[in-house]
Amino acid sequence: MPRNSPPAQPPATLSVTAEPVRFGAGPAPAAVAEVAVEAPINIVYGNMPYAVMMATPSDLEDFVAGFSLTEGIVRSVDEIRGISVAPQADGIVVTVDLAPGRFRDHLVRRRNLSGRTSCGLCGIETLAEMPMAGADARQHRPIPPDAIQAALAALDRHQPLHRLTRAVHAAAWCDATGRILAAREDVGRHNALDKLIGARLRAGHDASEGFVLVTSRASFEMIEKTAIFGAGTLVSISAPTSLAIERAKRLGLTLISVARGDAAILFAGELAEQLEAQAR
Repeated sequence: MPRNSPPAQPPATLSVTAEPVRFGAGPAPAAVAEVAVEAPINIVYGNMPYAVMMATPSDLEDFVAGFSLTEGIVRSVDEIRGISVAPQADGIVVTVDLAPGRFRDHLVRRRNLSGRTSCGLCGIETLAEMPMAGADARQHRPIPPDAIQAALAALDRHQPLHRLTRAVHAAAWCDATGRILAAREDVGRHNALDKLIGARLRAGHDASEGFVLVTSRASFEMIEKTAIFGAGTLVSISAPTSLAIERAKRLGLTLISVARGDAAILFAGELAEQLEAQAR
């Protein structure tokens, strides 16, 4: 797809004055704190508004490319002809130019989606409409435990917004040795993963080797997005939900959660013996 050059986007952080509160002590002078920016992002396909997502206004082209894939709007980034970003007084409008045939298909299946930091199921009216990725992750090579440990050790260096604000999530793509090749941050965990997926796809990279590492919990939406991208392993720092475990098993995806520097827990997939041995 074309690599557009959007106009300058709003900053991802904002300096505010805050007054510290000391319990059991006297007042402290006001200080400047960096907070994460959360802005409404209006996603428009052609001339048809589709969603308003609350997101951090950085890497918006990556975000919308990944969102378009994981929402099922497109089947590949080749069906996106261009993305334009237009900051407005009350938010940001991101317009996606789809290939003609794909736009017609989109109009047929168009549904309303009202976003609250990419909630994942907004607009779904029945259980039968819940998404199910068609990818089969079982063809991917299992990730060695020491690669997960290496990625966890390096993750903080790839989270500049988090270091400033302590208010954003990160999603990283790691190779089979644990080297982090790309990372994206956002106030929404789904948004961060969509940004990462969009960045990898727009750069022409696939998910045949490596794994996804996220700083959030593993919910079923995170499993779905990972599987749609084509990755075989998702590692999450926080715990998974029951539906995430069920979906991972159905899709043949390896799910490793509660990942720490010295151990992790395997909930689905092929690393049980290695991780159990390493955690002893």
